[in-house]
Amino acid sequence: MLPPRPRLAAGLRAAFAAAALLALAGCEIPGLGPDPRIAQREAEAKAIGGACRHALRGLEDCFTLNPKASKAMVFAGWKEMDQYMRENKIEGAPSVLTQLEKKPAAAPARSGEDNAEPQPRGSRNRG
Repeated sequence: MLPPRPRLAAGLRAAFAAAALLALAGCEIPGLGPDPRIAQREAEAKAIGGACRHALRGLEDCFTLNPKASKAMVFAGWKEMDQYMRENKIEGAPSVLTQLEKKPAAAPARSGEDNAEPQPRGSRNRG
């Protein structure tokens, strides 16, 4: 039996190393992937943009109401919802919060008095 050639052994080692690296390339190593908190924040910002579009809000209003959200992701969500609404002919629903803010505060109704101003305590007529 002949001893193995040095070149052949080196080639086998290189092939084995390449096969090992190829097998490990498909594995996810914990801690080296994208941070899930960042992905969650981006998804929330995108949802905020879509909700703003459905509530008939402009982008500027959406940015003002959500200062911590990523503007790029809010815009992406707004744009995606706009395209979806146009394709499916969906009408937006105005926000309920803006309607509540615009209504004046209702004064409690008084029994027996019609818009009469109350008199100060010391100026009652006892006559």
